[in-house]
Amino acid sequence: MITVRHLSGDEYEVKVSGATVTIHRVTLREADRQRLGGKDVSAEQLIEESFRFLLQRESNTSILSSFDLPVIGKYFPEYVGEIRKQLKQR
Repeated sequence: MITVRHLSGDEYEVKVSGATVTIHRVTLREADRQRLGGKDVSAEQLIEESFRFLLQRESNTSILSSFDLPVIGKYFPEYVGEIRKQLKQR
């Protein structure tokens, strides 16, 4: 289970419940939200979907504890295309 909570400004807290519960601090700037998710996708939706993407590739304990959301694309080059595709299907 993935829970996204807005902290303030561009900062979000993401709790991932699995065999081990992990908490992550994610930064998402408005320009990145629009570029990755489009105008109709909330920051919380984009972050949740991005964590689903990550969890398909690694365990929650392997996900960085603090990061800027666009950094996912540096580790997984297919991220931008995949996240846009996933968001359109929702």
